[in-house]
Amino acid sequence: MSEADLKKNQILAALPEKESERLLPHLRFVSLSLAQVLYKPEDTIRHLYFPLDSVISSLASMEDGRSVEINLTGDEGLLGLRAVLGAKVSGYFAIVQVPGKALKVDVDVLRAEFKRGDVLHDRVLRYTRYLLFQVSQTAACNRIHRLEQRLARWLLMVHNRAKRDEFPITHEFLSQMLGTPRSEVTIAAGILRKAWLIRYWRGRMTILDRPGLESATCECYRVVTNELCNPG
Repeated sequence: MSEADLKKNQILAALPEKESERLLPHLRFVSLSLAQVLYKPEDTIRHLYFPLDSVISSLASMEDGRSVEINLTGDEGLLGLRAVLGAKVSGYFAIVQVPGKALKVDVDVLRAEFKRGDVLHDRVLRYTRYLLFQVSQTAACNRIHRLEQRLARWLLMVHNRAKRDEFPITHEFLSQMLGTPRSEVTIAAGILRKAWLIRYWRGRMTILDRPGLESATCECYRVVTNELCNPG
């Protein structure tokens, strides 16, 4: 592994050479597979993940078995933020949404680096602010906007992080992510498909018209993306 590999994750890419050199020996490449469960709510967090081209969903699960996505993590951030800030257990499910590569590190290593108060400390705090904004905006979006708008927003966010136009997905998985019955997801996807914005076939989702998808979504996609690109 080289420092060039670190550039594929935005937090790691921002680190100066001295900090990169300290972290590099502790990072290792991992391949994440579709639907792989990285954390369960009761799990003690022992490792953190910096996605490179994989996308990971964090889900809240209810007692009746229903679940809904609370945030999405890709190359802009890291998975396991709670542990960096002092928590011991995950508190949620973390499931690989789009398979790909990530860098894995022991939580004690990253926590020690964070406590140094250098650039990593600043970048993790900036990402924390963004994540809180994403979660709150998603909660508002889920309450106010139409399902096809929410689906378009979710697809755009995945597209940004996956860096490819086609990725595997099922209606059942989308139902979990959006906290909506599968039958309603099928209708929403049909609206986008009839507009030639997406193609869905045998568990594969393809983005056909990204500008059209941006027009079909609500303002939540824009404000969340702006927060990521221009943190306060």
